[in-house]
Amino acid sequence: MIIVLASIKVKPGTCAEFIKIFNANVPNVLAEEGCIEYAPTVDAETGLPPQQLDENIITIVEKWDSVEALKAHLAAPHMLSYKEQVKDIVTDVSLKVLQPAK
Repeated sequence: MIIVLASIKVKPGTCAEFIKIFNANVPNVLAEEGCIEYAPTVDAETGLPPQQLDENIITIVEKWDSVEALKAHLAAPHMLSYKEQVKDIVTDVSLKVLQPAK
């Protein structure tokens, strides 16, 4: 299993629009072979000193059976359509692919 944290920065004022488009695609992704979990998250105000808040960043928490499943996901037609829909509001994307520590 791999865990993916995708950090997506959007233009100011477009977070709700992005999440609406993203959530419309979630059922397609959850139906993909190898997808265990796929959900958008936003910063929660906690008052913890090391926390850095950014209302323009959505973090996608994903779990996949394998890297191969993740690669297939990235090339899926519904993902290409999603990317086209958000291309004018997304300003940056970073990806962190993790594995459980042993």
